[in-house]
Amino acid sequence: MSRFVLITPNTDFDARVRQALAGGLPGGLQTFAFVNPANPSELFANLNQERPEVLILGPDVPVDDALRLATVFDVQLPELSVILVGDADPAFVLHAMRAGIRDILSPAAEPAEIRVLLERACQSYASRTRTAAVKSPDAAKGLVIGVFSPKGGVGKTTIATNIAVGLGRVAPMGVVIVDLDLQFGDVASGLYLNPEHTVTDAVSSSASQDSLVLKAFLTVHPSNIYALCAPKTPVEADDITPQHITRLLEQLAEQFQYVVVDTAPGLPEIGLAALEQCTDAVWVTAMDVPSIRGLRSGLEILRRLDLLPETRHVVLNMADSKSGLSVQDVEATIGAPVDVSIPRSKAVAFSTNRGVPVLQDGRKDPAVKGLRQLVARFDPAWRATAQKKLHRRVVV
Repeated sequence: MSRFVLITPNTDFDARVRQALAGGLPGGLQTFAFVNPANPSELFANLNQERPEVLILGPDVPVDDALRLATVFDVQLPELSVILVGDADPAFVLHAMRAGIRDILSPAAEPAEIRVLLERACQSYASRTRTAAVKSPDAAKGLVIGVFSPKGGVGKTTIATNIAVGLGRVAPMGVVIVDLDLQFGDVASGLYLNPEHTVTDAVSSSASQDSLVLKAFLTVHPSNIYALCAPKTPVEADDITPQHITRLLEQLAEQFQYVVVDTAPGLPEIGLAALEQCTDAVWVTAMDVPSIRGLRSGLEILRRLDLLPETRHVVLNMADSKSGLSVQDVEATIGAPVDVSIPRSKAVAFSTNRGVPVLQDGRKDPAVKGLRQLVARFDPAWRATAQKKLHRRVVV
């Protein structure tokens, strides 16, 4: 299946798009030199396959034709991400937005810039598709949100606990956080808990056969969420298999609206088993070269294994303008857009040491804004009402 369709007679731009996709973005490209704007349905008839995620109206497509095509697709295929290649003239942007154009790309864009924009377009498509699925009465299972990082020390557990606490306000008692750093997990300390039961109990035969038994092994947290903490000793982790984790997450997704999974650094077997169950993956990196390179390598490996969830969220944690790197440097290195940037914060470090997530104690801090933006990405109500605002901000 081709995830991307390009309409343009411009062979130079076509070559740049193909180079961008070759840089690590999966999914084929099909190019058409011309599509009749009076009958756009012919486009998908010619594809003879499932519909794509991203439609690029490239250089040399007449503006009036491009807007007419975008308007039709916006009505018939609202999930489709339509990108217009052209100059972002302020007088034209409003017309483009009203026609359903999701983003505007410069005709002179280099492959790296094209790749980042296409990555963002795919995420936008996945978000709109997910929102429609959540609204559907057939969507019984909750979101499984995995928090990952190839390297340790980037604040992954802090991100996971704050996501869970933040979602606790969206769905009180409808959230569970699971610590799958089975040997050295810190969710218990991050939430100031002393759990009676752990993952060891949750994967027992009695719990795996009866979800009521499983729920009895969860620990209630004051922020109206549940927690399932890591085993009390590393030795207990030796008996827990990837199959145990697969079954555990399946059960929890049937019982809770949100399942937040904190994983061990790297790509261990337990983490890969969790990743296969995730509807959303949050990738956390710090603003240092080893972390960024580690994330790039990890994403490349998972692309080859075809294990990346459709919806991915890249979080730049402990962002610092004085580090010698910029957000653009990070995006160029990992080949994906940074969705949320969380500045370095003493308040976050202090809250972590106290065992009270910063989103729980309600203090004001620049990092809080970034964490709330991250939480909002999993709120169906926010997705439904804010998606248009996001598009407006992108194209204006």
